[in-house]
Amino acid sequence: MTRFGDWVCAFLGTAMIVAAATVPVHADDKADKAKAAEILRKRLEGDVDSGKLQKGTRLTPDVTKDQTLLASPVEGAEQETPSEGLTLLQRMGQSLPDLPAAKPYTGKIDPAYGAYQRGMYLEALNIALPKAQLGDAAAQTLVAELMNNGLGVRRNPADASFWYEQAARAGDANAQYKYALMLLTGENNVKQDRKSSDAMMRKAADGGNREAQFNIAQLLTAKTPGLDGLKQALPYYEKAALQGVPDAQYAVSQLYYHMDLPREKRQESRDWLRKAALAGYDTAQYDLAMWLINGVGGERSFEDGFRWMRIAANRGHVAAQNKLAKLYVNAIGTRPDPIEATKWYVLSRKAGLADLELEDFFLGIDEETQKEGIARAEAFSAGRG
Repeated sequence: MTRFGDWVCAFLGTAMIVAAATVPVHADDKADKAKAAEILRKRLEGDVDSGKLQKGTRLTPDVTKDQTLLASPVEGAEQETPSEGLTLLQRMGQSLPDLPAAKPYTGKIDPAYGAYQRGMYLEALNIALPKAQLGDAAAQTLVAELMNNGLGVRRNPADASFWYEQAARAGDANAQYKYALMLLTGENNVKQDRKSSDAMMRKAADGGNREAQFNIAQLLTAKTPGLDGLKQALPYYEKAALQGVPDAQYAVSQLYYHMDLPREKRQESRDWLRKAALAGYDTAQYDLAMWLINGVGGERSFEDGFRWMRIAANRGHVAAQNKLAKLYVNAIGTRPDPIEATKWYVLSRKAGLADLELEDFFLGIDEETQKEGIARAEAFSAGRG
């Protein structure tokens, strides 16, 4: 398990830095462009006195195809590829982010489910129970949900697990997913059985349950560390991603970019990352910002990269807060703002992310700027508390 986590961290959990589209350079402009690139390099590497930063015109960095504007923080030794955020394995067992709103249903409406959706739980039970007793899998699942959650009736975990099992054996994918979790955890006094849980989870995944599809993908990557496991998991990640699971969309973006797959899949990697970011997954938001700024998976866009970095930072992503401070310091995608740079540096530093370059910046600015930045950081923390 540890080896797999380390491998995924190196393979998937990275903020990638690769070649971007070549910027055409005319002969007459070579000297100016070289000078601009050198200035930018010095700013990013800390060679320019950050205490002289003033609000003014935004710098539009002039970069070559191999230049990396932002690299990830390195703790301790140097890393070949920087790593940020949660790895896929670390997200196993955690609650998934909220899914996007469901599309309007235009098919035939089941009276029991209609009553359930309107909050008329006892009526839903009265309609569903006779059908459940006759072997209707969907009705059995609804009865199980009502009893498991105490909706319309007193909560009855034992009866709920009975109906989940009946519905699961009858082929209802949602019940198979719930019953697989009970077999895994022993919830509702169901006897723990990991082997049966895995088999039931796979049935749920093959039956179309999106949470089960994501979990099976995770199980496959854990069971078979390395490239072979990821190849086995990819179809399930893809199915879950198509059904709107943000974690799966993020996984697909990483696998499409890193694995040896057809070119058209690699070209879709940033699109999948954007979908996960739009769904509110903050690690995807941070990675998307890095991709946009460094020209990974498509053209550079400093302004869009700045916007996504700010979104992730405001959601509490510590690495994004650190990077946002640097964007303000170096005027990448925004105007230079030493107060905002101080704010985000202070927040990331309090969260435990040390950065000598930003510390040097902080010590180089005047006391009033320091105080205002700290005050903004405290206000931000108070607002989140």
